[in-house]
Amino acid sequence: MEELVRTNDPVLISFLESLLGEAGIEHFIADGNMSILEGSIGMIPRRVLVDSDQIHKARLIVTEAGLAHELWPERPRHD
Repeated sequence: MEELVRTNDPVLISFLESLLGEAGIEHFIADGNMSILEGSIGMIPRRVLVDSDQIHKARLIVTEAGLAHELWPERPRHD
């Protein structure tokens, strides 16, 4: 899985889950429980992860939704 977005914004996470779900893109929200444990003061952002084979499609969907500025930088490929 690869990181798509890292944020503390629960509304953004909900919107991304909706976008990805509608597109049939498998995703996982990591660190949600850590955020609760630290008291939701925003020190540990949640990460939206998608399967590596769908990362480009997911990035395109987020960009088309006007949220390109929220995308986590792409990892360099070592082919």
